[in-house]
Amino acid sequence: MNIQSFLEHHGIVRNPFAEEDAQTDQVFKEHCISSAYHPIWDKVYGDPKEPSTAIVFGPKGSGKTAMRLQIDRHLARFNQENPTNRTFVIRYDDFNPFLDHFCERMSRRTTKKPEKVLDSWRLWDHMDSILCLGVTDLVDRVLRTEGDGSTGPRIDANALKNLDRTSARDFLMLATCYDQSTASSFTSRWNDLRKRLRYSNVGAKWPMVLAIVAFLASVILVGWLFYRGGGVGADGEPAAVSNHILWLIPLITLVGGMPFWIQWTKNQLAAAGIRKHMRVGKRETGTLRKVLGNIPSKELASQPLPRYDRTDDRYELLNKFRAILLRLGYSGVVVLMDRVDEPHMTGGKAELMQRFVWPILDNKLLKHPGIGFKIFLPQELHRDIERETREFHERARLDKQNVIPAFQWTGEALYDLARARMLACAADGRSPEPKDLFADDVSYERLLAAFQSLRVPRHLFRLLYRVLVDHCNRHTDAQPVFKINGQTFESALAVYSRDSEVTNG
Repeated sequence: MNIQSFLEHHGIVRNPFAEEDAQTDQVFKEHCISSAYHPIWDKVYGDPKEPSTAIVFGPKGSGKTAMRLQIDRHLARFNQENPTNRTFVIRYDDFNPFLDHFCERMSRRTTKKPEKVLDSWRLWDHMDSILCLGVTDLVDRVLRTEGDGSTGPRIDANALKNLDRTSARDFLMLATCYDQSTASSFTSRWNDLRKRLRYSNVGAKWPMVLAIVAFLASVILVGWLFYRGGGVGADGEPAAVSNHILWLIPLITLVGGMPFWIQWTKNQLAAAGIRKHMRVGKRETGTLRKVLGNIPSKELASQPLPRYDRTDDRYELLNKFRAILLRLGYSGVVVLMDRVDEPHMTGGKAELMQRFVWPILDNKLLKHPGIGFKIFLPQELHRDIERETREFHERARLDKQNVIPAFQWTGEALYDLARARMLACAADGRSPEPKDLFADDVSYERLLAAFQSLRVPRHLFRLLYRVLVDHCNRHTDAQPVFKINGQTFESALAVYSRDSEVTNG
C-alpha cells in the first residue's frame, strides 16, 4: 500500500513526518514556524524592544534549533513592523571557521589534542567571534546596492547620514579588525566602506607628503649646492661652500620623514598586536598596517583595539558597535547561539563542549546593556553546571539569565505539535488529527501516553513515520486499510523504543 494514498485518504497532501532536522524541514519553515510553539516560548523570546538573555538546556531532537529559527523569523517580522526601532540579529551557530583560525595560532603539538586547544579559548575569543559576525554583516548591508541580487536588509545612504565623523571612524576601525568577508579584497572593501561613509582621510596622508617633500628638498639642495659651489674641486673634494652646508641634507630628510616613520612604527605595532591577539579571524600584518595608515593618527590615538589578551578593549569595541547600530535605527542586538555539539573540535563530547561554552557564561557579557543572548545548549551541560564551583556561579550568575534547565515536552504538547504539522499539510477544508489515523483500539489516552514516553519531537516524527511505513507494508493497494490498528502501533513503538535505548546507551 502506498503511503501517499493513505495520507490523501485522510486529507493530507504531503507527509508531515518525513523530516527530522528543523534546518531542512520545509513543513516547519513554511507553516509551523509561525503557528506551533512550545509553552516556554514567551520566556525565551522575551520582548525585542528590551533584549534579554535566555539559556535553554535540552536533549537532542527536543527542538532547540527549531526555536532558534522561530526567534530569528519573529525578529525579522518585528523589524519589518518597527523600521525605526529594529533589532540586529547575530547568528552565532557556525563555530568551525573561528576554531580553525584559532588552531592556526596554536603550536602543532597543541592542535593534536582538542582539549588543549579549547583550554586556551577565552571569553574575549567569543566576543571577537561575535563582533566578526556582526561587523561583517553590517558592512555587507552598507555596501549592498540595489539590483545586485542580494537579499536581506540594506542600509541606504540616508541612514548613513546619521553617522558623524566619530561614528564613521569607529565603524572603519571595527571593519579593520573584524570584517571577515571574502567577497572582495580587504583593502578595496575597506575603501569602498570609507567612501560610503564619506570619511575624508586627507589628514592621514600628511606625514608621507612631508617625508616626500623633505626628500625632494634634499635632492634640490644637493643640486643647488653643486651648481652654486662649482661642484667638485680640482683635488676631487667638494667645493668649500658644500662642506659647510652638506650636513643639512640628511638632517632635512630625517626631520621631514620623522612623522611618517613614527606613524608607520605605531601602525606596525598595532597591526602585529591585532594579528597576534585577535585569534579567531584571518588578517595579515602588512594589510592591517596599510589600512590603519588611512586613519589620522590623532583620531586613532587611545582608541581600543583587540591587541591584548583582555576583555576591556572588547567591551569598549562592543559599545562602539552598539552606538553605531543605534544611529542606524537598531535599538538592540540579539545573539543566537546554537549547535555547540556540531563543531569538529567538540565532537559532541560534553567535556569538550564545556571547555568551549563555559567562558561565555559571564554575567557582565550576558547582561550587557542592549544585548540579549539566546543560548541553546545540550542537556548534559546542565548536569555539569550543577557540579561547578562557587566561583563559576558567582561569575555566571545563572539565576539572572532566564535559564530553562530542561526543554521538555508533555504528551499533550507533542500531540498538538503533530496535529499542527498535519494541518499544515492538509488539503483545503480538511482538519486531520493524529487520532484519525488510528483504529478504535488505539485510544486518545494511549496516544498521549506513548507520545509522553518519546519526550522529544524528533522521536515523535521518527515513530509516526515508522508506523506509517509498517502499516502500509502490511496492506496492498488492491485491499487498502485506512486505519492503523493497535498491534501495528504497539509493535512499532516497542521496536523504536528498544532501538533508541541501544543508540543512546
